[in-house]
Amino acid sequence: MITRNRLAAGAIALLAALTAGLGTAAPATADEEAPARPSPKVELVLDVSGSMRARDIDGKSRMAAAKQAFNEVLDATPDEVQLGIRTLGANYHGDDRKTGCKDTELLYPVAELDRAGRTDAKTAVATLAPTGWTPIGPTLLKAADDLKDDEAERSRRIVLISDGEDTCQPLDPCEVARKIAAEGIHLTVDTLGLVPDAKTRDQLSCIAEATGGTYTSVRHTDELSGRVKQLVDRAADPVATPVAAKGAAQCSEAPQLNAGVYTDREKFGEHRWYRVDVKPGQELRASVSVAADRAVDQDYGVLLRASTAHGREIVRGAEAGDGRTDVISTGLRYPKAESDDDEGDGGDEGEPAAETVCLRVSNSFSAPSSVKTTPGLPVELSVDLVDAPDEASDVASFGLGNGWWLLGTLILAGFIAGLVWGWVSRWRFAVWRTN
Repeated sequence: MITRNRLAAGAIALLAALTAGLGTAAPATADEEAPARPSPKVELVLDVSGSMRARDIDGKSRMAAAKQAFNEVLDATPDEVQLGIRTLGANYHGDDRKTGCKDTELLYPVAELDRAGRTDAKTAVATLAPTGWTPIGPTLLKAADDLKDDEAERSRRIVLISDGEDTCQPLDPCEVARKIAAEGIHLTVDTLGLVPDAKTRDQLSCIAEATGGTYTSVRHTDELSGRVKQLVDRAADPVATPVAAKGAAQCSEAPQLNAGVYTDREKFGEHRWYRVDVKPGQELRASVSVAADRAVDQDYGVLLRASTAHGREIVRGAEAGDGRTDVISTGLRYPKAESDDDEGDGGDEGEPAAETVCLRVSNSFSAPSSVKTTPGLPVELSVDLVDAPDEASDVASFGLGNGWWLLGTLILAGFIAGLVWGWVSRWRFAVWRTN
């Protein structure tokens, strides 16, 4: 028993050492200064329906709390942010549902705010009074149109503040949000619920999740103003702007990707292909995340598989889930050594030929029959190309990412450790008998 325990401890120590080497990542360096990003666009969407009269936020009405928060946010908005304000339910007082569901207005157009602009926006907000219906779905469609332009790399964000459910079904706000996300215009919708009940919380959460945004429950004025300021600041300094990329049914027709972050939509149980050129001396690092933005069956998974253009598998990453998370992710690494003479796509004379690596993203999601399967599930694919490891201590240089080298090394180490420990045990037993 002692021998087995010590042998296991040795194997675990060896595994830990190898894993530490595998986890050491070569830092990526930027050879060129990144081009200036287009200024971000943000539209604040405020619910001005009749329920906003309720006085349950710090002793004041929900409308008063929203106005105070807007004034503070307008003062703090960074100069580089283009900001606009749209309302829903602010004008129609009647009972006609068809008319009430069209009640959305661009209160202040999306533009950079100078001193006069901030004053004008505050004046427009001050005139608002709780009035009518709650047409969230139609308003989101209009807000998305307000933010569209020809700048593909621009960051866009809608901040929706509401205290109730949409009253204009069957135009489901969740379906509207999924449609907006599927258009690939880099638009995120963040939602804030004022003193929300369960139904309001579920609907606003669904809207946010469909576009990669966040949901926040708000019960105090300072929480509202602080959260809106935070979201506007986040739009001003985005970490990365994903680029839309439509995967293909086979590698030969797949889009060519460079280093960056890409978004796509994938049907339930679908396979989609993308291509990346990897030069000798480079290491490909790729990861993929698939979000369950609607109700799905339990037990699902995602697979990221890298193969050659001829179909030979190089390395894969896989992950499974059982309904306890909204996003499931996996990744892989593939280093291409300098001495690798595999045939690639070719290049300029004197430059090493690049190898075309085919990336296949697959998912095993399924959904109840009552759930709509279109548009597909949101997919985010991250691709990075860095210098390949040149130190023997880095396990990636031995191709350990595919698992076979690691397994073989552990088996050999265990066998040698067993022989050594057996010899030492026999020697100690012989000494004990002699003495």
